Amino acid sequence: MHIEPLLAEHWPDVARIYAEGIATRNATFETELPSWEAWDQAHLAEHRLVATEDETVLGWAALVPVSDRCVYGGVVENSVYVAASAQGRGVGRALLAALVASTEAAGIWTIQTGIFPENEVSIRLHERAGFRVVGRRERLGQLDGVWRDVLFLERRSKVVE
Repeated sequence: MHIEPLLAEHWPDVARIYAEGIATRNATFETELPSWEAWDQAHLAEHRLVATEDETVLGWAALVPVSDRCVYGGVVENSVYVAASAQGRGVGRALLAALVASTEAAGIWTIQTGIFPENEVSIRLHERAGFRVVGRRERLGQLDGVWRDVLFLERRSKVVE
């Protein structure tokens, strides 16, 4: 498995994996795939990764800024998605480790994420990478007409001061 930058040419595979996550109804509030242009505009170009094996994309990870206010310049929110066929093989762990390394090299001090409590695999993945649950946002939003809670996790860098 190789971790490499996520490029526009990876989008068809990234979108397929994202669609798998959307279909579970436990990965995101999103119900439809964005266009490449919308996704590209929202995500930080220098912190987008894919895990590949024999030129097949197994998963992806990316960051979005949490705010355009300068005081939040070192705070980002992450996403990690692994193809159903590649789950349980350490893909998520490798992507998240590489994402953490890229943020610390860039001086980013906090990575945060929101995870549905039902997505226990993602919670464990993040906790193993040094994230901690800092709160539960009750009834944050509705998905398919059902109110959903979201656990709020963060990882504060021990390297970036």
